[in-house]
Amino acid sequence: MADLGIRAATGADRDAIAALLHEVFRDDPVSRWVFPDDAHREEAHPRLFGAFLDHGMEHGTVHLTADGAGAAVWFAVAGGELRGGDDLGARLEKVDSDRLPVLGELTESVHPVDRDHAYLQAIAVAADRQSRGVGSALLAPVLAQCDRDGLPAYLEASSDRSRGLYERHGFTVLDRIVRLPDGPPMYPMWREPTT
Repeated sequence: MADLGIRAATGADRDAIAALLHEVFRDDPVSRWVFPDDAHREEAHPRLFGAFLDHGMEHGTVHLTADGAGAAVWFAVAGGELRGGDDLGARLEKVDSDRLPVLGELTESVHPVDRDHAYLQAIAVAADRQSRGVGSALLAPVLAQCDRDGLPAYLEASSDRSRGLYERHGFTVLDRIVRLPDGPPMYPMWREPTT
């Protein structure tokens, strides 16, 4: 695969990444569950992913391809706590969704916090660039750093397709599936560092 020029995102990239996250995830099964009304989703969904993005830019790692077709948002979990967790909580309170707190409770109940780790909150690849290795390339920098630092990684896959991508990169599904009420399953996945 050609070099995608993956780099750390800057504040100047924020709006383009936010638009990409909204575009890629607006019809994701979990997004549709959180915001079942299409019009409400169009209005509130960008704020949700904007909150995740802003948190990642302040307290984690955000990578972007040179052409802007892909981005990955990572959070840091240290000492059993999401770094800057109170900041994220305050941001999420501004998102209008009755279901978002339920999602938060269910994902928190399965999220391992007994070890420091990198937490992949979202990876987004434009529709016309999917299945071309962009997602793998976006995972590579943080997973390589995790391996160097002896740090595990965690995520929740929201589809069988994404689950397959993560399995190819060493993630395994944990035994506690997130079951959204009348909604899609989410697959908590963990990756031990490789030596």
